[in-house]
Amino acid sequence: MSYSIHPIADFHTHTLFSPHAYSTVTENAAAAAKCGMLAVACTDHAEATPDTGHHWHFTNMKILPPIIEGVRVLRGMEANVIDFTGRIDASPKLRQQMELVIASMHAGTTPQGSVEEVTQAWIAVAADPDIDIIGHSGTPRYAFDYETVIPLFGQCGKVVEINEGSFRVRRDSYENCKRIAQLCKQHGVRIAVNSDAHFHMHVGQFQESIQMLEEIGFPPELVVNNSRETLEAFFNEKGLAW
Repeated sequence: MSYSIHPIADFHTHTLFSPHAYSTVTENAAAAAKCGMLAVACTDHAEATPDTGHHWHFTNMKILPPIIEGVRVLRGMEANVIDFTGRIDASPKLRQQMELVIASMHAGTTPQGSVEEVTQAWIAVAADPDIDIIGHSGTPRYAFDYETVIPLFGQCGKVVEINEGSFRVRRDSYENCKRIAQLCKQHGVRIAVNSDAHFHMHVGQFQESIQMLEEIGFPPELVVNNSRETLEAFFNEKGLAW
C-alpha cells in the first residue's frame, strides 16, 4: 500500500532510564537510522512516574552528542500532567533545558477526573510555553472536550501527537484518537506521528497510526515530522539546530 504520510522523525521514545523500557539511546538511534529517520527524540518519563530515576538524567543529557548513528538525537522528556490546574512534574528550569517536551496524562501520576476537570487541565497546558507536544491524549480515562481544546492547542502552537502505542497497548483509545485527528484536520492543527517506543525495535514504526490518518484523508503538510520541509520548519520554530 502506498502512503502519502511517511514520517522521517520519531519524537517520542524511551530508554533504560524509564525502567519499564528496555533499550539504550544508541540502540534507539541505530533503529531510527535503519528506518531512514532523520531525527529521534529521547523522551523519558519525568519525576512523578513511579519507576523513573533521578532528575540528573535530564540535566546531564547535555553530554549526548547531537548526532548518534547518523541521526539527530533530541534531548527531551515526557512530562506528566499531575493535577487539573495543568501542573507539570518538572520545573520550568528543567523543562527549558530540554530540546523537546511532551506533556501526557498517565494513570498513577494524573488523577482520574470528570470531562470538565480534564478539559481545564489541558487548557492550562495549552498556555504553558514550555510544552511542545501533547502526548497520547486519546486515552478514554482522560476524555475531555475535544471540540474546545483541540483548536486551542493549535492556537497556542502545540503539536498534537498521534501515538502508535495507543493502537498497540491502549486499544480503547482508537475512536478518540480518530476524533482528535479529524478535529486537527478540520482546524488545521499540526500533529506528530510518534511510536512511543519502549524497545528499540518499535522506533520508527507507525503503521496503524498512518492507516488511520490515511483513512480520514489527513493532510500530510500538517504532520510536522512527515517531510524534510515540515521537519525543518518545526526545528526552526523551536530554535533547534541540526
